[in-house]
Amino acid sequence: MEFVRRLGQSPQERGSLNNGTCPDVFELDNGDFAVIGTDVTEKLEFKLPSDAARADYERIVVVSRETLLAAKRDIPDS
Repeated sequence: MEFVRRLGQSPQERGSLNNGTCPDVFELDNGDFAVIGTDVTEKLEFKLPSDAARADYERIVVVSRETLLAAKRDIPDS
């Protein structure tokens, strides 16, 4: 897997003061998306709706609203 492009603005463009270590969204060469976010699995796993579950290899991550809205314009329709 390889990163193809960033969706939305870079952390620096969004005003990051931490050397760019902020949430980010990327498109991968296989068409999937990679997300950098805060791991909140332990805090939220027990609050998942009854029809949702996570595999052992999956994590629940939070991406700021600002990050996702900045990426929205770059997310393809199909």
